[in-house]
Amino acid sequence: MTMLRGAAAAVARRCGLGAGSGGGKVAARRCCSAARRREWVPPVGRDSGIMAYNSRSRTKEPLVLAKDRVATWYSCGPTVYDHAHLGHACSYVRFDIIRRIMTKFFGIEVIMVMGITDIDDKIIKRANEMNMSPVALARIYEEDFKQDMAALKVLPPTAYMRVTENIPQIISFIETVIANGQAYATSQVNTDKRYGKDFALWKAAKPQELSWTSPWGKGRPGWHIECSTISSAVFGKQLDIHTGGIDLAFPHHENEIAQCEVYHQCEQWGNYFLHSGHLHVKGSQEKMSKSLKNYVTVKDFLKKFSSDQFRMYCLRSRYSSAVEFSDESMDDAKNLLQAISSFIKDANAYIKGQLICDPVREDILWERLASTKVTVKASFADDFDTSRAVAAIMDLIHHGNRQLKAVTKDTGSPRSSVVYGSIISYIEGFFNALGMSFEERQVAVKGDSSAVLSNVIDELVQFRTKVRHYALALPEAAETVLVEGDAGAKGSKREENEKRQQLMGERRPLLEACDSLRENLAAFGIHIKDRAAVSTWEMAERGGQAEQQAQGKS
Repeated sequence: MTMLRGAAAAVARRCGLGAGSGGGKVAARRCCSAARRREWVPPVGRDSGIMAYNSRSRTKEPLVLAKDRVATWYSCGPTVYDHAHLGHACSYVRFDIIRRIMTKFFGIEVIMVMGITDIDDKIIKRANEMNMSPVALARIYEEDFKQDMAALKVLPPTAYMRVTENIPQIISFIETVIANGQAYATSQVNTDKRYGKDFALWKAAKPQELSWTSPWGKGRPGWHIECSTISSAVFGKQLDIHTGGIDLAFPHHENEIAQCEVYHQCEQWGNYFLHSGHLHVKGSQEKMSKSLKNYVTVKDFLKKFSSDQFRMYCLRSRYSSAVEFSDESMDDAKNLLQAISSFIKDANAYIKGQLICDPVREDILWERLASTKVTVKASFADDFDTSRAVAAIMDLIHHGNRQLKAVTKDTGSPRSSVVYGSIISYIEGFFNALGMSFEERQVAVKGDSSAVLSNVIDELVQFRTKVRHYALALPEAAETVLVEGDAGAKGSKREENEKRQQLMGERRPLLEACDSLRENLAAFGIHIKDRAAVSTWEMAERGGQAEQQAQGKS
């Protein structure tokens, strides 16, 4: 084994890291917390306009980038030995939202690298259980992870980098750490460790175990060294942002810091560390994890809920906060999505003249729209406060809805289409930028079933509207006026009324069929709204499986 050793404060007194087991290894020593060993130094560069909570300084700091409008970002990726669960998804979706905010709202180009741990004890154990090679197992679950992230609309990093494809770089990294006097080799780590908290950088191979040749014998990398090597190979000694779940803050990220500062002989590596909070199952203080067997896989989750619903769930809290997962919390997210979708549908109907309202106070709506834009930008600049930004959007929708509810039959009432068009455009742009979609109609691409369903419902509702209008198009009831000697006129009026009643009786089944269709479609989440001139429809927010069932029945 090879171990890293460190001292306590500056370059000459640098901390090392953790502990290992086995023989023929390289190890490292951790003397104290990397975050505590010295004051964080504000980096030199360009201010992004964002204040971010930095785990290294334990306070909000101006996010200063080494290069103007370009952020270098390293993300700890998955250990690919099983399906990803919702705890993993929560972290990756939250950081995807932050990445999109930086790109879309602050004009920052993000260069992101994600490390894939494709060899470790868990992978080897699982591969033996499944009677397959660790490499094959890792490739299967790496692709599975990527598919899950795509299903959740998480943008892929600029580059994925596997541990097994960087073994020579890892060996070279360890050699440099040894040359700098902060690591040592030992044959039996449990008995030969120089310090109790030393940990393995290179682990000796067990019989029949996948291994690589190194100056310390056949073996494989320890856990912490791989991220230090991969991030350094791409970004060198300067890294703007490093992210991961809060459980990685110690010891993994502190170990990375110590290793990289020894390797680069620099005072500060990794300027900003951002950590996402745990996802807890309702009624438990424990995080969702494989070891606790309290997890829900991403695939199982998406059978019940949609990716947009999960993203809204994530938007409703700060990325660094612990969150509780339950059906109730997901229902809250679904209801918010439905309220937004319903407003967009109504506003579109108003613009098209399908929803007739009293004159709108445009000045109030323009003012609210401008205020919302300012609040959203300020919220994102304050440590990516998505919950405050979403609240501002919902307040804008509230004020827009209040004026749309003043329905009138006066078809000559003036319409304020431009202000509502601007509000729709801003709201859709807001959610599109964050990885969600609220467009009224989708474009059919490569047989997109949801777009086909939308077109089918359009045709069905238009047909129902024609039938309904025909059934309601009855002659006006004749007024009976008692005038002496006008018996013929009275008879004519009576015949008209009798004919009208006859038509009403004949056409009543058509109206009943229209009502029945509306009620039946509502059971599938498709709600038809009958307006004065036309009928409109909207799709209620439902889970992924329910949507598929509705599409299948259509």
